[in-house]
Amino acid sequence: MAEDVTRRALLPMGFVMAGLLSGCGGSGSTRTPPVAGVGGYQGTGSGISCVPFARARTGIELRGDAWEWWDAALGRYQRGRRPSVGHVLVLGRTRRLPQGHLSVVRRQVAPREIRVDHANWAEAGGQGRGRIAEDQPVIDVSSGNDWSAVRVWYPPIQDYGHTVFAAHGFISPRLAAG
Repeated sequence: MAEDVTRRALLPMGFVMAGLLSGCGGSGSTRTPPVAGVGGYQGTGSGISCVPFARARTGIELRGDAWEWWDAALGRYQRGRRPSVGHVLVLGRTRRLPQGHLSVVRRQVAPREIRVDHANWAEAGGQGRGRIAEDQPVIDVSSGNDWSAVRVWYPPIQDYGHTVFAAHGFISPRLAAG
């Protein structure tokens, strides 16, 4: 009987401990390592959006909204799932990104981290509208390690945003073999 009472008294404590320990490590964690030396926006805003910015930086002659670039590049430019310097990362259209988004790969830091230059990102409160952000981190959070899902640096908080964006892939400025 005493053993039964002790077991019932300890049971709630076990649930509390399990709850506390569930936040330690594990695959469900959304915390990312700190990134030092990442700047914010450049200038006061040039009024440029991501499409003309990417076109000017890469020479890729595509038109339309950012989300349309992936299909428009088929047969014209090389496309792939791996980042490379000078390639354009194409984010799909969502409720939060109705036109999608483009950024230009500046450098690869690690197999699952790149730095990009882009315009018109993170418009919360209008502070990113039309402004250029350079050398901004982007991490691959896809389960298949294929850059199909990414988190993007959010300058106003100096950290990655919580949103995971679907990525179509990378467009190379090199013409497709024809």
